[in-house]
Amino acid sequence: MDRKLLYKIVAIVTMSILLLIPLALIEGQIRERSQRQHEVQQNIAESSAGAQTLIGPIVVLRYRERLRETRVAPETGKITESTRVVEHRRLVAPESLSIEGEAKVETRQRGIYQARLFHLDSQVAGRFRFNAPTPSGDAELLDLQATLVVGLSDPRGVASDPEVTINGQRHRFASGKVDPEIMPLQPLTVALGRIEAGKPHDFAVSFPLHLTGTTRLAIAPVGESNRIALKSAWPHPNFGGRFLPRERSVGADGFNARWEVSHLARNFDNALNPNSGEALAIDFINPVNVYLQSERAVKYGVLFIVLTFAGFFLTEILRRAPIHPLQYLLVGLALAIFFLLLIAFSEHMPFATAYGLSAAACIVLIGWYLAGALGGWRQGAAFGAGLSGLYGVLFGVLRSEDNALLMGSLLLFAALGATMLATRRLDWYGLGRKAEDA
Repeated sequence: MDRKLLYKIVAIVTMSILLLIPLALIEGQIRERSQRQHEVQQNIAESSAGAQTLIGPIVVLRYRERLRETRVAPETGKITESTRVVEHRRLVAPESLSIEGEAKVETRQRGIYQARLFHLDSQVAGRFRFNAPTPSGDAELLDLQATLVVGLSDPRGVASDPEVTINGQRHRFASGKVDPEIMPLQPLTVALGRIEAGKPHDFAVSFPLHLTGTTRLAIAPVGESNRIALKSAWPHPNFGGRFLPRERSVGADGFNARWEVSHLARNFDNALNPNSGEALAIDFINPVNVYLQSERAVKYGVLFIVLTFAGFFLTEILRRAPIHPLQYLLVGLALAIFFLLLIAFSEHMPFATAYGLSAAACIVLIGWYLAGALGGWRQGAAFGAGLSGLYGVLFGVLRSEDNALLMGSLLLFAALGATMLATRRLDWYGLGRKAEDA
């Protein structure tokens, strides 16, 4: 191969590698802005309420047993009697649990950053049927107490003091103390008082719950039978957790979802643990995460530069029009600037608008520059059209993450096919001899 041609290829490869530096700096800037967005969301959550997890209601039974023990001394045969008190607890799941509610989503801003709060207006109803414990053996049962417990990850989100109706009587929640092993979340409690041992008990419980939180709502299906129905005008829900809706409809006017979970499908002990994932969840997400999409776009920056430089190189070979390495570098920097413009514009306008504006600016700049560098508007317009196609393909990749590999593969195949088609009759050895004669 001709030395001049080899030097040109080495120079192109070197500049392509050097252009990774500004691309890396731009990617770092995107991550920094994304982190700042997360910090603002956390700050808004700290001043209002964070992501919410609802566990309960459940009934906690606490009682003590006085046990009589008889001991015989092995040496003397003397018989001694003593007593000791043992504490017990028992958790009772509701026989049926029903939650119906509607969530309204509010967007709050701090400067250019946003966070989404939801305001859930719901009605919770449950029914408890159980037999109270009986003393074991000849033990004496002491002080059998029952407490209704509801767990919330952030009680600051409770918008009012809900009135709890239990068997037709009105009660108020209190911020009681419950063993963290029973209820890891912040507990709201209602004392049901002493109950009779060994007898069946029936409690019908209902209360309104007006709950505010940030981005995510999770509900643990603690009942033997759980029916949960939620709706909202927010059109972009993300249903997650261990239980997906049995029925759901999502449209431009919002969503409507219904869950039915039986005790056969859930583990009661895990449902009481907010870290186990034994819950159904809704994320009120933003469908266009500008930072995530911009970061994904930067990852295609090298592909943009390589394909553009390949087009320059083919132009040099086929048209015998030399392009200086500095011209390669300037065009490469213009391609890198596109990604910086994209993140800057997308913070102030819709992502599609920001993408189109950034792409148009870079296409016009590069086309205008190459029209002068290559000696004609036709050549500049041809490269501009090629860049327009590349930006169009990239936008399709960003919009359709599931088809990103397919579209990227087709783009590379098309670029390789175009190169092979343009050079299929090219005499590379003859090109080297002509360069040496020159």
